Amino acid sequence: MITIIGATGNTGRIAAEKLLASGKKVRVVGRSAAHLEPLVKKGAEAFVGDVTDEAMVTKAFAGAEAAYLLIPPNLSAPDVRAHQAKAADAQVRALEKSGLEFAVFLSSVGADKPDKTGPVVGLRHFEERLNGISRLNALYLRAGYFMENFLAQPGVIRQLGMMAGPLKPDLPLPMIAAQDIGAYAAERLAKRDFQGKRAAELLGQRDLDYREATKITGKAIGKPSLAYSQLPSAMLKMALTSMGMSSNMADLLLEMSDSLNSGYMKPLEARTAANTTPTSFEQFVTEKFVPAYSGKGAAV
Repeated sequence: MITIIGATGNTGRIAAEKLLASGKKVRVVGRSAAHLEPLVKKGAEAFVGDVTDEAMVTKAFAGAEAAYLLIPPNLSAPDVRAHQAKAADAQVRALEKSGLEFAVFLSSVGADKPDKTGPVVGLRHFEERLNGISRLNALYLRAGYFMENFLAQPGVIRQLGMMAGPLKPDLPLPMIAAQDIGAYAAERLAKRDFQGKRAAELLGQRDLDYREATKITGKAIGKPSLAYSQLPSAMLKMALTSMGMSSNMADLLLEMSDSLNSGYMKPLEARTAANTTPTSFEQFVTEKFVPAYSGKGAAV
């Protein structure tokens, strides 16, 4: 049995589907029974609840050999680090009570740094908590910049006629599709070919900066002259909080952006075949961004 935390999310759903397709027994954890139902129809066992509920997570880990761990984002949390700590504590305590010996944790590039990386600091603390479970074999997937971050841009394009954000236009980023993280996690959970505690970076198909990404996006949506603008933090915070994001989360995201812009937060590994994943940004734009922009698909 393999337990998947966050099974209705962008990476957890793919991990669960891949494992089910390969004939593995899978237990899926999420907050909505309705959202878990498609996985149940494919053979999964469902656990409905919040990952901050230690008792629920303990039951979800019971009898499992391996688990996929993550901290589900809560963009409206007034204290993001407290939310992260609560989710980490519940999962760590549940692991300590279980006989589970293998875990894959969705972390991030930058988790090597002790501070100044916004929400990634919470992922680092989760890694440190997992390090304290001596019998656990844990793999920390330090993923690059999610292509899904671009799914916030359709509204920006409609309103401002351009793409905009906090990052420098010429900053190369290791952009990765969430589906590739889920597929990689499923493979490692199935093989369980890692020992002790180790981190593995996932850097996407290639590095891109926002200028190139904007050019690719503009061509795909019929706006070949689409441009990108780096906006001031104060303007971006106002925009983010107006969309329902908490002030604390907005501050942390802007802190992370500053660390990316300065080069403080960056991959540690050189790009190799092992940390390169298949989905190109062009494929992501065609399959996910264009439907979201045209209103034919959900921005998830």
